[in-house]
Amino acid sequence: MTILSRIDPMVRLLTLAIALALVVPVTGGARDGAQFVANAAVFLLFFLNGVRLPRHEVAQGLTNHRLLWPLVAWCFGGMALAGWGLWQAGQGWMPPLIALGFLYLGCLPSTVQSATAYSSLAGGNVASSVVAAALLNLLGVFITAPLFSLLGGGGAAEFHGDGLLKVVMILLVPFVLGQVMQGRLSGWVRDNKDLTTWFDRGSIAIAVYVAFSGAVEQRFWQQVEPAGWGWLLGGTVLFLLIGHGGAWLLGGLLGLDRGNRVSMLFAGAQKSIAMGAPLAAVLFAPAVAGVVLLPILLYHLAQLVLAAPIANRLSRP
Repeated sequence: MTILSRIDPMVRLLTLAIALALVVPVTGGARDGAQFVANAAVFLLFFLNGVRLPRHEVAQGLTNHRLLWPLVAWCFGGMALAGWGLWQAGQGWMPPLIALGFLYLGCLPSTVQSATAYSSLAGGNVASSVVAAALLNLLGVFITAPLFSLLGGGGAAEFHGDGLLKVVMILLVPFVLGQVMQGRLSGWVRDNKDLTTWFDRGSIAIAVYVAFSGAVEQRFWQQVEPAGWGWLLGGTVLFLLIGHGGAWLLGGLLGLDRGNRVSMLFAGAQKSIAMGAPLAAVLFAPAVAGVVLLPILLYHLAQLVLAAPIANRLSRP
C-alpha cells in the first residue's frame, strides 16, 4: 500500500482543491457561474443527506437525552465560546481574518461521517453518534450563522434576512426534500453508495475551490504575515486540545457509559467542513471567505489525523 493511499480521500480532495485554486483560480466573470455550480452541488449534497438518514433513526436518537442535549450544548456553547476566546485573545496578535476564522470554527456543527466512523472503531454508541451528528448539522443550519454574528458583533459578517433565506434554501430545503423522497430514493442511494460518497466529497471540494479562488484573486498571502501562519498553527493545536479534552471530561462529569462517552468525544470535538465551506460562501465576500476558512481547513485535516490513534487507543480493553 502506497503512502498516498493511506491518506484519507477527503484530505486528498481538499488538498487538490486548494492547490488548483492557487494555480488556476476561477476569477472575473466566471466566478458567478462557478458559484452557481458550487451552490447546486451543496443543494444536492444536503438532499442526499436527507435521503440517507432514516426517519426512524432520527426519532430513536432523539430519545438519548443524556448524550444528545449535552452534546448540543458543548458544540454550540462550549466550543463556540472557545472560538470566541481565541478570537478575542488574537486581537492585535493574529491577522484579523484568521482570528475571525477561529470564531467561525467554534460555531460550526460536528462532522457526520468521520465522527460516526471513528466512534465505531473506538467502541462507541454508533446509532446515537449518527443521529447526534446529523441533528447537530440540522441545528447548525439555524444556529451557526446567527450565533457567529451574535458573538462576533461588529467584527463578524452581518447576518440579515436574505442571508437566512440563502441558508434555508441551499441547506435546509434540500434536506427536507430528501426526507420526503426517502421512500423512493433510499434504495438507489444505498445501491450506489460509492458514487454518492464521492459526490459528497466532490461537493465540498468544489465549495473550497471557489472560496479559495476568491482569496487567491485578492492575494490572500499578503493579508497574512509570516507570523500569522504560526498563530494559525498554534491556535489550531489549542483548539484541538480544548475540543477533545473538553468533550471527554464533560462525558465523564455527566457519568456517561463508555459507549456514549466515546460518541461524545468524536461528535463533540470534530468540526464539519461540509457545513463550513458552503456556509462561508453565503456569509462572506469571496475575498474574505478563503482566509476565514483557513482555521477550519487546518482543523479538519488535523482532526482526521488525530482521530485514528485516539480511536485505536480507546478500542483496547
